[in-house]
Amino acid sequence: MTRLARVFLAALLLPVALASCRLGPDYQQPEMTLPQMWRQQAPPGQTASDTAWWDLFQDDTLRELVTIALNENKDLGIAAARVDEARARYGFTHADQFPVVNLAIDATRFRTSEQVADTAGGGDTHNFFSGRVEAFYEVDLWGKYRRATEAARAELLGSEMARQTVVLSLVSDVATAYVDLLDLDNRLAIARTTLQARTEYLRIITARFDKGIVSALDVRQAEIQQSIAAAAIPQFERQLAETEDRIRILLGRFPGDVPRGRPLYDAILPPDVPAGITSDLLVRRPDVQSAEAQLVAANARIGVAEAQRFPLIALTASAGAASSDLSDITKGGAGTWSIAGALLQPLFNFGKNKRRVEIARAQTQQALFFYEGSVQQAFREVEDALAAVRTSKDSVAAYEQQVKAARSALTLSTARYDQGVTSYLEVLIQQTQAFDAELAASVSRRDQLASVIRLYTALGGGWGLEATVPPSEAAPAATAAPH
Repeated sequence: MTRLARVFLAALLLPVALASCRLGPDYQQPEMTLPQMWRQQAPPGQTASDTAWWDLFQDDTLRELVTIALNENKDLGIAAARVDEARARYGFTHADQFPVVNLAIDATRFRTSEQVADTAGGGDTHNFFSGRVEAFYEVDLWGKYRRATEAARAELLGSEMARQTVVLSLVSDVATAYVDLLDLDNRLAIARTTLQARTEYLRIITARFDKGIVSALDVRQAEIQQSIAAAAIPQFERQLAETEDRIRILLGRFPGDVPRGRPLYDAILPPDVPAGITSDLLVRRPDVQSAEAQLVAANARIGVAEAQRFPLIALTASAGAASSDLSDITKGGAGTWSIAGALLQPLFNFGKNKRRVEIARAQTQQALFFYEGSVQQAFREVEDALAAVRTSKDSVAAYEQQVKAARSALTLSTARYDQGVTSYLEVLIQQTQAFDAELAASVSRRDQLASVIRLYTALGGGWGLEATVPPSEAAPAATAAPH
């Protein structure tokens, strides 16, 4: 190795020996006293968030919709692109820890002034050629660039966790909207069946009125009942169209029709969903992990700010060759080299560097509170979801009993009216109660399915972008009892 090469190599390796200190606090995970058990009772066993939960509904159409959304949703595409951006930023920041090496090649042709009599060669034209490798390095004595890289690495992790949060929200939104669609299908079927029954009953009452058996009041009341059912149909049809459009946008497509699988009351209700160990929630929830990554990044930026208050040492080195004749540039004596160092110590900046540290510490404190708040919010969402799952079962059972009783009461009151034992007002009341009970029962069934989806979401889910499931034939639509 030539002397020139040894000098150049020493200039490049010197910063490695000098850079050993790292200012700023090392990250320590915040200590939080977590609940040891869930306030709402949860079934024992392994958490079901380890399962691709939509498979538990055994609806191939729902699987197909989820797969399309994971592949084509625009918000998810944005989140994935942000991960790529964060990865590039990490590489960009990490590169600051190493010397910058450039190749410079110069060719100059110049003429000296003829008026400079004392200068040899005055008025002549000259050539000058040089080629050199230049290196520049800011010695990371205080760990500024290493802390910046640490922050960039945390931001990369945070962006990945943000992408997973979008996945979690997307699958939940698709499943919830799909359940809403099944409920609206069912309520529309109830309204149409009810309208058909009331139209037939209006025909019967009108015929009785024509024969003088009943009064005009009965006819008008029957017309009111018919119009109530008729008015519900366009309302449900509008909500159906809006829900289909909402699902299509979640799928990353333009508004249009959405296929159906199992009807609402044929949907398979998943088994009890155990909530698992409370501390597991911190690693299952991507939004909590994203919040912690933001805290890590903010903590690292304190070191970056503190390093700017200390001396900056910059080293430069170059090695190459120069000659007035291009053919002589490789001959002996044409070699050149240089090594230089510079030190810059901030003296008076009216407290800007100090305030920069204070800003970083304040931002870290904000990130800490945000992280702690996200943990508390996660626990609240699980508790609320557990309560919804538990109470929705009782609600569905109560509404099913109410529907059964209302249908029976309507049958009895209709028979009493046909026999002339009671007025049409009694039938009207029972028709209203039966119609309302069936609609409310459909909503309660929807809420029961949605509460399970909500619990899986609160637990952090259990799916990935690689999920691929086949579509299936659509099941027949739900039907309702006439009243």
